[in-house]
Amino acid sequence: MLLAELVDTADALTATRSRRAKVDALARLLRRLEMDELAPALGLLLGKPRQGRLGVGWRGLASTAVEPAGEPTLTIADVDSALDLLAAASGPGSAARRSATLTGMLGRATAREQDFLRRALLGEMRTGALEGVVTDAIAAAAERPLAAVRRAAMLSGDLGETARIALHGTEADLAETGLVVGRAVLPMLASTAATAAEALATVGEASVEYKLDGARIQVHRSGDDVRIFTRNLADITHRLPEIVDIVRAMPVRDVVLDGETLALDENESPRPFQETMARFGAEAARELVLHPWFFDVLHLDGRDLIDEPLRTRMAALARIAPAHRVRGEVTSDPEVAERVSRDALAAGHEGVVVKAIDSTYAAGRRGASWIKVKPVHTFDLVVLAVEEGSGRRAGMLSNLHLGALDPEGEFGEPGGFVMVGKTFKGLTDATLRWQTEHFPTIATHRTPGTVWVEPVTVVEIAIDGVQRSPRYPGGIALRFARVKAYRDDKRSEDADTIQTLRRLLR
Repeated sequence: MLLAELVDTADALTATRSRRAKVDALARLLRRLEMDELAPALGLLLGKPRQGRLGVGWRGLASTAVEPAGEPTLTIADVDSALDLLAAASGPGSAARRSATLTGMLGRATAREQDFLRRALLGEMRTGALEGVVTDAIAAAAERPLAAVRRAAMLSGDLGETARIALHGTEADLAETGLVVGRAVLPMLASTAATAAEALATVGEASVEYKLDGARIQVHRSGDDVRIFTRNLADITHRLPEIVDIVRAMPVRDVVLDGETLALDENESPRPFQETMARFGAEAARELVLHPWFFDVLHLDGRDLIDEPLRTRMAALARIAPAHRVRGEVTSDPEVAERVSRDALAAGHEGVVVKAIDSTYAAGRRGASWIKVKPVHTFDLVVLAVEEGSGRRAGMLSNLHLGALDPEGEFGEPGGFVMVGKTFKGLTDATLRWQTEHFPTIATHRTPGTVWVEPVTVVEIAIDGVQRSPRYPGGIALRFARVKAYRDDKRSEDADTIQTLRRLLR
């Protein structure tokens, strides 16, 4: 299949908000794809190429300015082969080989295809076709029961493989797709609530557990073989030898554990999230020891536990990993739930997760039986620049560059603004239209794709916290920033300061 047909589908997905329409569009595509095109095509549409890390980022793509092709000739198989070469490039001369491969691929692509490929490689598709929509589309295309497809997807952890089995295998093949120790499965996700008491009212008796400010890990052990995966199912075993040793010492033969890992300071308090993540990608951080805390067990010595109630899984976890369990209490009392939440925050953690005590493990889904509760901080920041949108937001000004006030000039000019992050989240269609009309009227200059503006527009931003970052002069970056509202009633000199934001660092 030509890549252009995949781009057409991506455009159709972006153009509609209807989940049903997205599912129908994807199902039509899936029926037309050859078996060996399924995984590459879905990977591109999800912004998660099946090859994983490719060693290509913003800089590499920005420096690859290639005249687009006049007519579409590039196939999905061509792109997949090029991505294989990118993923395999390593050692001396690898940068040049990656650049040549990227240039060759983009040179064969039309302008629309180039834009699609850049967004796919950067994980910025924004079509609204998330894993759940794709799973529904696979079931529709294959005319298989949705429950069977969802289960196969969650246990295989691979939507491409699930599509292959559903569309080209038998119903029995789909039903036989099971949890395999050593093969990562999609993690169960949590919905949100404002308070622990509110969450408890939703789920009833529950395990109220600390929500650690760490990195999600899934650990598989089969005999002495231990493998560790991230929440995105990347294998990071070689980076975490201390966790391998801990799991290898547990009194089990085979096990699959779900949990978090983070670093502690000298007072046994959690270090900033960014320091934990440094271990996932930087050899220089090996002196920083990571500790595992587990909150679930999905398989134990030949027995799958995902369909067992949480209380059963908790008992199994307590038996095999008593020293490495996430702290929490089982309760139906809202006052107890609120106390655990306060204790978690006082200990430097993000909040709590309230889990229905009889819930099963719904891998890959965000259900109502797990509910996370963590405080949301709001700050008044100043817009420094706005980026041109893409996809459904093409022709509009979308992504905001946000700055905090630096009254004393600690990080720049006194009274100036220090950039602390970007966001395009929380913007309604009306807000996008307003931004597109407003910001050009106060523009100071333009660079490719970005309008730089006078720092006079105050916007209220909700964040989950900040993390250390060498990317910005103030040494911090916002976590999960989203727009609450523009504040016409406030002047830029009323904005929150970089010092205030830095105090959120522990």
